Amino acid sequence: MNKDNPLVIEIWNLVFMQFNRVASGELHPLAAKHVDTGMGFERLCMAVQNKKSNYDTDVFQPIIQKIAQNAGVKYGEKHDVDVALRVVADHLRAVTFAIADGQLPSNTGAGYVIRRILRRAIRYGFTFLNFKEPFMNTLVADLVAQMGHQFPEIKAQQQLIENVIREEENSFLKTLDSGILKFENYVKKMAGKTVIDGDFAFELFDTYGFPIDLTCLMASEKNLTVDMDGFAEGLRQQKERSRAATSISAGDWVELLPQENPTEFVGYKEAECACKIVKYRQVTAKNKTYFQIVLDKTPFYAESGGQVGDTGVLTNGTETVDIYNTTKENNLVIHHASKIPADVTADFTAHIDEVKRQKTANNHSATHLLDHALRAVLGTHVEQKGSMVASDRLRFDFSHFAKVTDEELRKAERMVNAMIRQNLPLQEFVDVPIEEARERGAIALFGEKYGKTVRVIQFGDAVELCGGTHTSATGNIGLFKIVSEGAVAAGVRRIEAVTGEAAEQLVYADQDTLAQLKAMTNATNLIQSVQKLQDDCQVLRKKMEDIDRQMALEFGKSLMENAEDVNGVLFMSKVTDYSADMLRQVALQLREGDNHVVVLGSVNEGKPNLAVAISTNLTDRVDAPTLVRAAGKLIQGGGGGHPTLAMAGGKNPDGVAAAVAEALQQAKAKLQ
Repeated sequence: MNKDNPLVIEIWNLVFMQFNRVASGELHPLAAKHVDTGMGFERLCMAVQNKKSNYDTDVFQPIIQKIAQNAGVKYGEKHDVDVALRVVADHLRAVTFAIADGQLPSNTGAGYVIRRILRRAIRYGFTFLNFKEPFMNTLVADLVAQMGHQFPEIKAQQQLIENVIREEENSFLKTLDSGILKFENYVKKMAGKTVIDGDFAFELFDTYGFPIDLTCLMASEKNLTVDMDGFAEGLRQQKERSRAATSISAGDWVELLPQENPTEFVGYKEAECACKIVKYRQVTAKNKTYFQIVLDKTPFYAESGGQVGDTGVLTNGTETVDIYNTTKENNLVIHHASKIPADVTADFTAHIDEVKRQKTANNHSATHLLDHALRAVLGTHVEQKGSMVASDRLRFDFSHFAKVTDEELRKAERMVNAMIRQNLPLQEFVDVPIEEARERGAIALFGEKYGKTVRVIQFGDAVELCGGTHTSATGNIGLFKIVSEGAVAAGVRRIEAVTGEAAEQLVYADQDTLAQLKAMTNATNLIQSVQKLQDDCQVLRKKMEDIDRQMALEFGKSLMENAEDVNGVLFMSKVTDYSADMLRQVALQLREGDNHVVVLGSVNEGKPNLAVAISTNLTDRVDAPTLVRAAGKLIQGGGGGHPTLAMAGGKNPDGVAAAVAEALQQAKAKLQ
């Protein structure tokens, strides 16, 4: 037997599942015994192909070789390069499938994990493979060519995946550049120290997204070390702040009745029902105390699928408790109340706010109609990426790769309103086998996990899988108006809209605005009148710019004539009432030439401003941002800029004169 053969090694690693070890340590035989090899697909390929690593198999090698070719390196020659190639290949697969499954990078939750995985791969490519421009998005096509046949979802979502990854790469590479520049400037000012402060390392991590290992790597390249204890303390304090901001203290459940089955939801058909309290508990979050109540039966819809939770009341005839939200947690329908009934064992009636529910249902149905219209107008590539349905508005996120034009928005809006006028009745099908639902053309939320049977909602040709509440007929929606359209992520657009009374109010508000504009311009043709105003403003703006330019020249000339010469350096300063833009113009004008230091201050419309300019030949001894930051403290503000020009604003106009004096004093001290 050749024990060096990977296949033999895998066989030796078989785990035989025979016993269950209890707390006392005793082994009890399992009713069903089996073998677990622990061998996933990649490890099986490694064994069959007689390789020593998963990454050496034909599962990874095509992508690894493509990355190596793009980077101009060879796999197998240098350890650091090999690790980087493996990280990029592995993380590319993870991120591609996650995005195809509906999870986009974000700053919270699962999206944050995806962002960190992606940034880790970008950082390895940046540091070890010398990729200074976006590169991972270009590899998606190669991965799709390799695996798209077996996993058609990544092929269907290829353009979205590429756009999302490209956007993340652009963002993080800019962050890397900014962070590296900050690191280099910090190192220049270390003045012989060999240890980088932990709080600075944490600032790079917290503000610029620098992994601590990257900071350590850059430090080691300059024969420096990082104060890891200081970094750990900064990280600990951040976690404490985050924990304090989101901490929830929940008491134990007080169980009143046994609950063998989940709460029965009757809210699709009924607005109220008789019920009993099964259990309740007290919760404290953000210094606010409230109660969570579980009922045996409820008409309250629990927040899910983008639809907000119902509100209403719980009453027993003598006492009424307001329910201000309904959520779902661990498959429990939880009713949120600011107080608990005096007699929790009484018989209750749960009654939802019917007006709010009707508006919410109308908006949810309108969301389905909008989804149908967008697919008709933009194409079947449109996939829902999120939604929010409330009583006063709706929000719909969807995959699309360009701004939706005004014409396309108008067309989609008109289609929705046409379906509303048709007064299409709600067709609801429950417990439909999932395959049958798909055969009916029901649209599923991409990435959502469905059971064997589903609920299908249909209005005419708009057919979707949905668990939310809906209006009985589209005519109840009344009117549909799109409020805005914009981007929320790479390849993902968002439409916000209103219906019914809210849509009417929007129309009335627009009409009132037009009427006011007509009255203000005293014109029958508003467009011509506004165009004339714009033309007049352009002429006046040019005249003002000419005047400002002349004033800046005269002001600069006056400062030059009254400059203070100290050892060949001309110091120019003044406190005025000019705007910040005027200070900038004059400072730019006076920094030209050698040996000029300009410090200007002003109070304009009650706001203090500072401008500092330094000639290029002096910036190796003093720079403008350092001076403006020091002086900015005296006006309770701050600022920054380039070594030759920096600006600052603040809150304390009384400190302008002192701020100008402070900047001059520091400049003279550094130059002497």
